[in-house]
Amino acid sequence: MKKLRVVFMGTPEFAVATLDTIRKSGHEVVCVVTTPDKPAGRGRQTRFSDVKNYALQHGLPLKQPEKLKDDALVEDLRDYLADVFVVVAFRMLPKCIYQIPPMGTFNVHASLLPQYRGAAPIQRAIMNGETMTGVTTFLLDEHTDTGLILNQTPVPILPGDNAGTLHDKLMVAGAELAVKTLDQLAAGQAKPTPQPIVPDLKPAPKLFKDDMHIVWDNPAAKILDQIRGLSPYPAAFSLLKPKGSDEKPLVLKIFDAIVSDVESVDKPGRIKLQSTKKMAISTQDFDIFINSLQIEGKKRMKIEEFLKGFHFENYTFFLE
Repeated sequence: MKKLRVVFMGTPEFAVATLDTIRKSGHEVVCVVTTPDKPAGRGRQTRFSDVKNYALQHGLPLKQPEKLKDDALVEDLRDYLADVFVVVAFRMLPKCIYQIPPMGTFNVHASLLPQYRGAAPIQRAIMNGETMTGVTTFLLDEHTDTGLILNQTPVPILPGDNAGTLHDKLMVAGAELAVKTLDQLAAGQAKPTPQPIVPDLKPAPKLFKDDMHIVWDNPAAKILDQIRGLSPYPAAFSLLKPKGSDEKPLVLKIFDAIVSDVESVDKPGRIKLQSTKKMAISTQDFDIFINSLQIEGKKRMKIEEFLKGFHFENYTFFLE
């Protein structure tokens, strides 16, 4: 089977798995394109993307363009004579880029398109209570995540999954699907098909602060899906106010919880300390037990550790 010349474009860890699997498959990665370096952390030290670190470790040609419509970049990419471009978790490409290779440019997206088009498909699927998601390879066009589908692989969302565990499953599935797609393109067996028209499209836009703030008068199952869908990053949060002072409320990030079979009788958000190791919160219907959390600026801890050292007498017993 013909081995394809591939230009790979990506940024985070999710993309590295696909790059690694393509490189090991025998297809030739002739260039890697990733984002420019940027300062990060308190020390504002320069941070490389995960994809750049991988490219440097394996001696792959690397580009980090500031502008994707730069004429020099377009000509450089043409000079690689790639058969196909592969994109995973990168910026939106202009037409002058994605139309360069003769076999087109395909993206690996972490959902079963057309559902969950957008920047946060993993988180949104869990937050919406889905039990099934997957990965899709599709050809880029001028719109976001709307191109012709090449392949799809379904991946179940288990009750114990959160955004972190699902991310890792989809990362592996996406890498395998990318190579399958390259093999089909090389063999002339790819069959691009239009995305189906469905009446109830569920978008996956970028996450904002309001998406992360827990509303305790929601049903417990909905709150749990929110916590799972945002764990471990960026994390669902709630506010705990000090008693009778002008101090800022504490921001509590919540990473893990379970829904109890105890019906809530108190006002939603009410904190109930049932022992030195258990903390329940009232919701619209059933109490939720918190298993792990983090006071903003502190380390993540299990609930037993938190309860051992926290002075609740200085705070209201409501999360808001």
